[in-house]
This record gives sequence, structure tokens and C-alpha cells, in this order.
Amino acid sequence: MTTSINKKNIIAQWAFDTRSILGRLHLWLEDVDEVWEQQKIDDLSFVEPGLERALVMTAAVTALGGKLFGRYGDGKGAAKKELNQVKKDADAITAYVMSESLWYLSRSLPENHAIMVCLGEGLMPKVGETPEMGSNPLLGFGRIYARPQVAKFLEDKVKNLINNDEYTWDMFYHDIKKSNITIWGAAIDTLENTSRFAKGKETGPLTIIHIFDQPLCMTKPYEGYMGNLIVPGEVQRNAQKNSLLLNFFTPREKVLDMILHSYPGLEAKNVHVWTLRGESRKKRIGSLWDTWEKLGVHLVDSDWKLPSELNAFTDSGTYKPCFLVKNWTDSTTGEQHVFICDGYAASAEAVQAASLSPLLDIHASIALFSSKFELSYEQESQVMHLNPESPQFASQLEKLFAKELPAEKIEEYKNYIYEAKNAGIPMNVDLRIGDFFPEKVWRVMGICGYILPDPYTGAEGVEQIAENIYRVTVRLATKKGCKEVKISLRLQESLEESQLVFNPLLTRFMNGENYEERAVKVSDSGRIRNELQTLCSEALEYLDNNHIKIYFNRIPIDVITEEKQKILKEVLNWYRQNHPIWFRWLECE
Repeated sequence: MTTSINKKNIIAQWAFDTRSILGRLHLWLEDVDEVWEQQKIDDLSFVEPGLERALVMTAAVTALGGKLFGRYGDGKGAAKKELNQVKKDADAITAYVMSESLWYLSRSLPENHAIMVCLGEGLMPKVGETPEMGSNPLLGFGRIYARPQVAKFLEDKVKNLINNDEYTWDMFYHDIKKSNITIWGAAIDTLENTSRFAKGKETGPLTIIHIFDQPLCMTKPYEGYMGNLIVPGEVQRNAQKNSLLLNFFTPREKVLDMILHSYPGLEAKNVHVWTLRGESRKKRIGSLWDTWEKLGVHLVDSDWKLPSELNAFTDSGTYKPCFLVKNWTDSTTGEQHVFICDGYAASAEAVQAASLSPLLDIHASIALFSSKFELSYEQESQVMHLNPESPQFASQLEKLFAKELPAEKIEEYKNYIYEAKNAGIPMNVDLRIGDFFPEKVWRVMGICGYILPDPYTGAEGVEQIAENIYRVTVRLATKKGCKEVKISLRLQESLEESQLVFNPLLTRFMNGENYEERAVKVSDSGRIRNELQTLCSEALEYLDNNHIKIYFNRIPIDVITEEKQKILKEVLNWYRQNHPIWFRWLECE
């Protein structure tokens, strides 16, 4: 009886703290189970418990919406163009659901607090994609979630930060401190492993949101690539004792020596090195693979079964393997094993993974890379530390390429350096996660909502457990500990009606829903403004009068087809003409 009452109280508390999100998405909370990796901790994170539950629920509903309505598996066997469209549709769903959830939970933030997205995944095409494919729908730099007065104040500051080169990060941070506003920074990937999701793979896709107790030192939207080496903390501590600088530039034979020194009895063949693999990555890290193979370690591939009994994958996904960076002893053979990560990742994933360091007792070293897959990793990090203003820049770059380069290629690499500098990316040769924070001492909540099973932790994906009832697994990690939360949610509408609830308004209209007959609410104004920033951020210009201007010629047809762009323009003009007060912020080119 007592257990039953306690369980009802837990569900009631979760339902109360997350009611705004549940109500927005027409969901009913059926059940909650919290499983702690260590002992139960009441103050696990730096936010109050109710807000912590709302952030966990944000990851849960994003994972649920992605699995049910993100066209899972529709890209299997499809041509590249169709596959890319499926990926963008999936990103649109997850970005929209997370954004809506953050907006609704922001009403329960402390009055002088805000969540600001500092790094987002999806701004640039990935390796194997072509530039005309454009960015994916995302939550990127400058998105503010707060009470209205705080949000308006911060949006003006962020707009100035992006558009005015004389308004520096230090000035921005001084203004924030002076105003007594607390910003919690966020690094977000609403759908990690999008290609695997679109192709219908059985493991891997998840949604990731890291919340920090301060903003990252970013001044503009940025996404690039970063080299990263991630080893167990014990290896780093032993390196320090032996006066060895262990970072991304350390020769790999010395890294291996220190790993073997840290775990007496460990054999090189049982050192498992995870890197991204595939022909498209050979120029960048092919020599890294060769180096590790010559040292006699095991390079992880998709045939290797992990301790979870699921197979690893190396076609994407640089974040979750970090959860397995540790040593363990095989219960059957008694042999020791160590797992490490090496190679590179996209910037949001690299920062998210590095911020796990104090949570998982791992050591992460980062090095800046360009966005071009033309040089090996040894040269890549050197490129990003050349001085683009130097008269010797061209000759230095040509030396790294070992050939003469055309002027446009030299300008292209200059721009990669300028983009990183202008965005406020720390330009240190050996980057550490603390370099991204103004206070250097920082706290983080790492939240993962699993769309499909995760091979590296064994977490389960979204599961249907009854008619219209789904169980979602979310993992919350902080420096104090980790817990896994299983949340059972019931759709209060039919699957068809729920699809409308979870889909962006503009996507629904572009897919044929009659916007002229739909009842218009004042909230549609903010909703559509939010959706435009998520769906086609590269096509927007932020004007001084708090208006947004959309340039349709900047939207690649691989992002939104010509036919759908035509509908989108008609929809926006209709809202502008029929509801001019609510939509006075909108201008169309």
C-alpha cells in the first residue's frame, strides 16, 4: 500500500512539474521510473527539481515525436535527394518539439533567468553531403527561452552581438552581469545520427541537450569540425605523474604506452579505439587508422559486439561512445579491456562530449579543424592556427598541402579561420572544455532522450507498451551522479491527430492543410516566428526594428522544394495581409 501511494505521488509530482509540456503536446503521463546508477541524490543538478523534471521531459517528448512522426526508415534505399529530404523532415520534427517544450518550460524559469542556445547541430552539410543541400532544421546560436521581458532584453543584445563587430563578447557578458540576468547556456543536437534514423537502422538515434550554468563564449552561429582524443581520467593522471603532456597532438605510441602503464596486465589488442570510419573520411584520418593498426590495438568496427551485447557503429555518432571510455575486466576470460575515442567530431558533439569529462572521469582534448576534407588530421590542426593576415599565409598553406594552390582555395581556408575567430571559438592549440566558459568553473546537465536503443550504454529506445502508450528512456548525467528515467506517455489524440500536434504549423501548411480555414490565434505569431528560425535560419535577416526578413532565394531547394517554397510564401503573405498587427514583425523578399 505504501509503495503504491509513493508511486502515485511521484507520478503526480512529475505531472505537475511538466504539465505545460504535456498539455502543449496533448500527452498524459502514465508512469515514471527513476533508476539511479549510485545512491539517490536529491539535488542532482544545479536547477531546482521541478525544472530538472521539465528538462528531462523535454528530451522524452522530443525522442517520442521523432520516432513516431519523423519518417523513421523512409530513406532506406532512397536516392540521395530523397534521403536528404527525409533527414530534414526528421530534424524539423525534433527541433520543433524541443523548441516548443523549452518555450513552455521557460515560464517556470526563475524571473531573471534564461536558457540560451550557444551551439547547435545542423548548421552545415556534413561530409558526403553537398553545399546546395543546405543546413538542416536546428536550434542554433542565439535562441532565447525566458519570460517575455527577459527574452526581449536578451534578444536585442544577441542581435547586436551578431551584427555589430564592435560589440564584443566581453561587452555582452558585462551587460548581462550588470542587468542581474543569469544565462544558462545550451549545446543541442535534437537528432543525433540522423542518417541512421532516416535509413531505418536499429540502433543509435537520440536527442541531446546539455545545459550549463553559464553561457559559452560564443558571439555568432558556428558549426565546424574539431579533432578530439578522449581517454579515461586515470590515463591522464598517470601522464601528469610521468611528465607527459597528453593531448590530441601527443604521438599515439606514447598515448598507448601510457594506457598500458595505467592498467598493468592490459594487452594492446584489448585497447579498443573508436573512430569514425568510411571512405569519405580516409583523407582526414586514414593515417590515424594506419598508426593505431601498426601499434596492434583493435580499431572498432560495426562487427564488434559491445558489453551491451549490441554491435558498435562507426558511420556516425561521436557523442555516445564517450560513455564507454573506461576500463573493464571480462567476466568470462578475466582479460582487461580499455575503450577510447579518437579522430574528430562536429563542433557541438565535440563540446558536448568534452563536457562529460567531470561526469564520467574522462579526459578530452580538442583541436580545431577546417570544414574541408582535403588534408590529413596532422595538417588540419595546423591550418586553423595560421595567421590569415600574414603575408606568408599563402605560402604556409601551400607548404601544408605540398603543392601550389589557386587563389580561391587560399581564400576559402582564410574564411574557415575567420569564421571560428569571429564566432568567439577559443583559438588555443590545445583546447579544453573550460576554454569555452567565461567563469572557467562550470556545471553541466547532460540529458539524452533515446529514440532507438543505444549500444554504448544499453539504454532502450522508444517502445510501444500498449495502444497509444509509449515508454521513453532518458538519461540525466551531472557531476554528482547519473540516473535513467523511464517515462510512459499516452497520446490523448489518435495517431493522425497527434501528428498534427507534433508537426510545425508551416510544415502542415506546406503539406496541404488549409491555413485559411484554420482558426488563427495570437500565439500563431510567435509560433511561426519560432518555426522560421528553426526551418530556414540561413534565409533570415534580423532587422533593427525587431522585424525578421525572409529571403526565399537563400533557401536551397534541397531544404524546401520549389513547390513548398511557393506555398510557404503564400502562407506568410496571407498572415501578413489578414493579421497585420500580429505579424508586423514579418517581411518577405
